[in-house]
Amino acid sequence: MVSIKKIIGFLFLSFILVNCDWDNKDSIILEPKVFSNHINKQNIQLVDVRTPKEHSKEYIQGAININYYSKNFADSLLLLNREKAVYVFCRSGKRSNKSVTKFKKIGFDTIYQLKGGFLNWKKEGFKIVTK
Repeated sequence: MVSIKKIIGFLFLSFILVNCDWDNKDSIILEPKVFSNHINKQNIQLVDVRTPKEHSKEYIQGAININYYSKNFADSLLLLNREKAVYVFCRSGKRSNKSVTKFKKIGFDTIYQLKGGFLNWKKEGFKIVTK
């Protein structure tokens, strides 16, 4: 017979797991509208961590392309100003989320991610540059 304590424990653990925010806690994730307001008002570093092929088709104005999959990714990040905030995005948000750890490791303190990545940015109708 299952005890009441086990049932309560299971329900509590289930509640915790369902309500956990699994996003990277070393960054702030912004909705496209807020992200747009930030990048349009400040002298910021906007980093597109998609591949050069993805970036060459379409991108957000002012974005610097640093390929997350490049073997020189971390070295390329060293070219950025670690004292300034960095705004990062990829296609869907997965690579940008993974990149936060690398940004933090080399000394970036203020990191913002675009929620849902470039796909969400486009879906919401924000301006893009196409080639």
